[in-house]
Amino acid sequence: MAKKSSIETNNRRARLAKKHAAKRARLKAVTQDQSLPIEERFQATLKLAEMPRNSAKIRVRNRCEVTGRPRAYYRKLKMSRVALRELGGLGLVPGLVKSSW
Repeated sequence: MAKKSSIETNNRRARLAKKHAAKRARLKAVTQDQSLPIEERFQATLKLAEMPRNSAKIRVRNRCEVTGRPRAYYRKLKMSRVALRELGGLGLVPGLVKSSW
C-alpha cells in the first residue's frame, strides 16, 4: 500500500489538471500558432508559466485504484499487476482465469 500522502498529492494534481485543462489548452494553442505576432505568443507563454505546475496533465501519475502502487499499472483495469493477480486469484476480476497445467 502506498503512502496516503502520495495518493492524496496525486489526487490533488488530477483535480487541478482537470480544472485548468481548458485554459492550458487555449494558451498552448496560442503559443503554437505561427500566424500570430511574436509578442502575443510570448504573452501567452508567460501566462502559461504563471499557472500552477501541478495543473499540468503530465504531472499526474497513474496509480492503482486498489493499492495506490505507481508501477506496473494496467490502464484498462486501473490497477497494478500485484492487485490484478491477487483479485484474479480470488475470482473477482471478470474474464480473468488463472491458468493451470
